[in-house]
Amino acid sequence: MKVAIAGASGFMGRYLVRQFRAAGDDVTTIGRSGADATWGDAAAIAAAVDGAQVLINLAGKSVNCRYGPANRAEILRSRVETTRALGDAVASVARPPALWLNSSTATIYRHGEDRPMTESTGELGTGFSVSIARAWEEAFFERDDLPATRRVALRTAIVLGDGSVLVPLLTLARIGFGGAQIDGPWFRSRRRIAAGTFHEYGARGGRQRFSWVHLDDVFGIIRFLIDHPEIDGVVNVAAPNPVDSVTVMGSIRRALRVPFGIPLHRWVLEPGAWAIRTETELVLKSRWVVPERLLAAGYRFAYPGVEDAVRQIVAERRRR
Repeated sequence: MKVAIAGASGFMGRYLVRQFRAAGDDVTTIGRSGADATWGDAAAIAAAVDGAQVLINLAGKSVNCRYGPANRAEILRSRVETTRALGDAVASVARPPALWLNSSTATIYRHGEDRPMTESTGELGTGFSVSIARAWEEAFFERDDLPATRRVALRTAIVLGDGSVLVPLLTLARIGFGGAQIDGPWFRSRRRIAAGTFHEYGARGGRQRFSWVHLDDVFGIIRFLIDHPEIDGVVNVAAPNPVDSVTVMGSIRRALRVPFGIPLHRWVLEPGAWAIRTETELVLKSRWVVPERLLAAGYRFAYPGVEDAVRQIVAERRRR
């Protein structure tokens, strides 16, 4: 099988390239320097897409940054423009891919403390991060001239693996700060409110929901979607058992055999996030997302519970 992967230089992209090649598939990469086809080279991108059975787009600037004007613009541009460039390529080739999987994010749903968000009943949220997700999906589905290509937007939760967001959480737990991240009130500014980047005080006591998926299941879900041509549209890529900040940090401490963890309150998290150039929304927003469509179609998760997922990743890091 020929597979074209855009954005293959990132954490997920490198993993998927290894997995597909290990399975004997022919993988072509699209991205920046070092890829088989680079952004801006329309002919090379078309050649990479032509004849591929599957196109996977993971391209986009990391959201692990401060949401200043320049970063906000680049987060949007790097998603929308690359998606449209791939759409142009798919529309232009003689042998378009049968399946195009495009990254999206579970952050598209609102802050949820009252109930889980599914593809059929989930409510979309507001603010900068949600606006990016909406624009990304709109760019993906806007074309009506791709009749031979099935399109699936992957609304992916926090991916757990060796190299993901789990790594800094492991570091915090090792040095004694392995308690929950605790939300609270914080100073508001007109600029942040206008930009949609101010996180409103929500869940109490570290009970914000933490929706996640193991990296191995990301690959498993992609293979499952390849084999199930009846599935298109949006799909929640998340484990069936979301937890909360208290629970996930407890799982991390147990995997590391660390007996205690000091919780981190927002009055500590905000200056810390500013210092390392990231945003507290990434750990304080309550993401309560479940994979309704995957479960209904019969996908069986390799890691349905966070305890086993964290334990496996920690053991793999020790082995390496």
